[in-house]
Amino acid sequence: MNAVSPTLAPPPSTLRHAAWVLRENPLTAVAAAGATLLCLVALFSPWLVPYDPIASDVSVALQPPSAAHWAGTDQLGRDVLSRIIAATRLDLAIALSAVSLSFALGAVIGGVSGYAGGRLDRTVGRLVDVLMAFPLFVLAMALVAALGNRVENIVIATAIINLPFYIRFARAEVNVRRDAGYVEAARAGGEGHLAVVLRFLLPNVLPAMAVQISLNLGWAILNAAGLSFIGLGVRPPTPEWGILVAEGARFITTGKWWLVAFPGLALMLAVLCFNLLGDGLRDILDPRMRT
Repeated sequence: MNAVSPTLAPPPSTLRHAAWVLRENPLTAVAAAGATLLCLVALFSPWLVPYDPIASDVSVALQPPSAAHWAGTDQLGRDVLSRIIAATRLDLAIALSAVSLSFALGAVIGGVSGYAGGRLDRTVGRLVDVLMAFPLFVLAMALVAALGNRVENIVIATAIINLPFYIRFARAEVNVRRDAGYVEAARAGGEGHLAVVLRFLLPNVLPAMAVQISLNLGWAILNAAGLSFIGLGVRPPTPEWGILVAEGARFITTGKWWLVAFPGLALMLAVLCFNLLGDGLRDILDPRMRT
């Protein structure tokens, strides 16, 4: 009688593995729920604000949290909660635009240089090293100061300081895979070099880069808020988390704690959610975790 050889169970699907990761790591589930809530608040913020976030009413200035104003009012009588909700839309828009731009450019530049190798790869590597030699927030300050503190310039500056992360990641991963069997088969089938990079190499690198995207979203939000806090970002009276914290900081010594506490809490939770989500994405997308 022939012995039946044991068979290995197939690896779980991505959805099943994601559900398992969320069950085993509640913080990842909380982070995913928080990031989803932030996106929904940003999307529907014009309909969620209880008051006009810009209109002032000095008769109710500097009132503490109450039933009428859940997060209190600022020095001009503006509802703090309405301004926080409105700022969510702007901050997430800046972060998503900047990270999308740096991700697209970084993946292509890093993929092409890693595939080509040689002088091009060395040149791109040295340029990235020079860019990363500068303190990134100081570099963002210099770029915004030179270009002007408009929203589009904040997006450009944030994208530039995030660009080296994607270039280095894509360059290293493509460099390892450029001689793989499926790449040789694609070249033998008549695919051009650019098509090989875009159609065969980068799609295999993008899932791992998604972890970096989530981490960079938190950093991009913090960068935009930091620029606004020091006066180089979005201009008042536009609601933005950094501006709200900067305006509230002037009243800390007078006991008006809500002016800085609630915007600071919103900023902290947003960055924390995206950072924790990045750790969860790493567990979900790492094939070594699918056992």
